[in-house]
This record gives sequence, C-alpha cells and structure tokens, in this order.
Amino acid sequence: MSEERPSGDPIRVLVWGENRHEVLEPHVAELYPEGMHTTIAEGLRRVLGPSVEVRTATLDEPEHGLDEQALEWADVLTWWGHKAHREVQDEVVDRVQQQVLSGLGLLVLHSGHFSKIFRRLMGTTCSLSWRNDGRQERVWTVDPGHPIAEGVPNPIRIDKQEMYGEFFDIPAPDELVFISSFEGGEVFRSGCTFRRGNGRIFYFSPGDQEYPVYDHPDVQRVIANGVRWARDPRGERRLPGLRRVAERSVW
Repeated sequence: MSEERPSGDPIRVLVWGENRHEVLEPHVAELYPEGMHTTIAEGLRRVLGPSVEVRTATLDEPEHGLDEQALEWADVLTWWGHKAHREVQDEVVDRVQQQVLSGLGLLVLHSGHFSKIFRRLMGTTCSLSWRNDGRQERVWTVDPGHPIAEGVPNPIRIDKQEMYGEFFDIPAPDELVFISSFEGGEVFRSGCTFRRGNGRIFYFSPGDQEYPVYDHPDVQRVIANGVRWARDPRGERRLPGLRRVAERSVW
C-alpha cells in the first residue's frame, strides 16, 4: 500500500521501454536516438507540462527498472516491448500485476499487447493480425466524450505505420475509444480501456519502432490523456480485500 497523495500533485509517470531495437538496429536508432522511452517521456512533458513528473526505465536495468520502490513512486506505468517479451522476469510481472490491481495505472503501447503483463491481466492470448507495409493508418474516435479523446482530431492520420487488424483476442473492452482503419481495408480496436481490481488500463496501438509515430503530436496527446485518465483518483493504492460486513436490516 502506498501513501495517500493529494490529487493536485503532479502525476508521477514511469515510462518503461524494452530499448532493444534502438540499441541493435541502426535505422531505429536514427529515428529514436535516445530510445522510444525517451521520446514518449518528452511527449508527456510537452503536453502536460508541470502537471507531470516523468522517469524512465528499461529492460536491461536491474529488476528491469521495476523494483518495488520505482512502482510505489509511480501513479502510472507506460509499457512498450516487442522482441524481448520472454526476457521479462516473471517475478517482476507478478510485482507489476499486484501494483495494477492495487491502483497503479497502466498504459500498454503497440506491441506491448503481447507482453507478459498485458496477457496476464487480460487472461487471453492477445494475438492479432499484422502486416508491416508502412501505409497510412487513420485512428477514428468512437467515444468523443471520453477523457482520453479530449482535444484529439478525428481522425488522427499517421502516414506510415504497421497494420494491426482483427481478430484481436482480448476481452470486450470496458470502453472502446478508438478504432483504426488501414489502406488495405482492415480495421482494429486501437484504443481500449479495462479495469482490473483498482487499476485502470489503456491499450493504444499506434507506435511501431520502424516509424516516428511517437513524435506525432496527436499520438502524444492521446498518451498524455491516457495517463491523466489512468491515474487512480482515490490518491492511494490498496488491493481490493475481503470484508466481513455486520448484519443489518435494510427494510
């Protein structure tokens, strides 16, 4: 359980990135010389300004940068992974899961759909259809009243992006905020919210390593809105617990 914090305090965001493509592949390093996690963090600072405090962590740090202290500090965790899902230690996944159930917000980005933590929280394979042909994606708002859609154009146009298509093996979202369409005719549930325990989860699909999607100002806006939405409004973190209730008359 973390200490209660006033709701007016800056949102503490821990931006987690696998940081393997950027290190191993020169063309990705050219797009994201400091890593995708740094670009995502800078986008949050640009959009949210002093209302956010951002730190970053990567796979190759001790405990993947996700020790108890780091997770207790954060209000929201963002997660991007792709080629090294299997390298994430199960004990770290256990730790993150407990924190999410206790109220840690979680944003899962793009290929993070296949991460251990997302698959565990969803309870499904989280598999999908894909094709990486670098054609345009349009991200359509289907819930314009949702806070994550605030200030977002409809549609967002991303000139080059990997195609993600249905069937996407996830539980029915609590809220469907965005649907994407692609030049090949495919559609995809690209912006979905879920609640697990006391935690809020937002999955947002745009953001392949082959393209500079995280530099896109509208994508940055969606991620920033997702962070604001995912923060636990109670200002504390606590697992849902078993409660014995005294007998009472309601008549």
